Amino acid sequence: MAIEHTARVATVERITAETQISVSINLDGKGDGNIDTGVPFLDHMLDQIKRHGLIDLDIKCSGDTHIDDHHSVEDVGITLGQAFKQAIGDKKGIVRYGHFYAPLDESLSRAVVDISGRPGLHMDIAFTRAMIGKFDVDLFSEFFYGFVNHAMITVHLDNLKGKNSHHQIESVFKAFARALRMAVEYDSRAKDRLPSTKESL
Repeated sequence: MAIEHTARVATVERITAETQISVSINLDGKGDGNIDTGVPFLDHMLDQIKRHGLIDLDIKCSGDTHIDDHHSVEDVGITLGQAFKQAIGDKKGIVRYGHFYAPLDESLSRAVVDISGRPGLHMDIAFTRAMIGKFDVDLFSEFFYGFVNHAMITVHLDNLKGKNSHHQIESVFKAFARALRMAVEYDSRAKDRLPSTKESL
């Protein structure tokens, strides 16, 4: 008998003096949706999560990019993390762990995800330049810190090789998307059990 699961969807709005953000997420989607953060490179990376994670995402951000992109990038990570935490629900029956290697030309990255209930980000990425067009690579970590701290998950991101910073970041996002997809999938053998010996996540 097939187990019925509650729809894993959420919509979160976050409004501050610096950004106004709306995020809608469906963890069991097809990779559809519209993304407009006001930061084109971030849009491109979020599209990797959407497409390769098979997560439906609608994200709209209006931020103070006339100052710089920092607030928009960080706050999108925070709001997406909040939406993810709501959508994942009680975590019963999920695989919990995910991992993936993704190449992009000369670059190779690895992502490992644990839907642990504990925030943690560990990164080892030696960027070869500080800017990708107008995008400051320092903001890459700000997005992921915002996400994991509010999604309450553990993430390890490593760029194992790479010379082009665009390729380095994009291969990380692709690996992360596939690892996240693996982690949130339902385990047919686990049914409605929590994947934890503590019986708590």
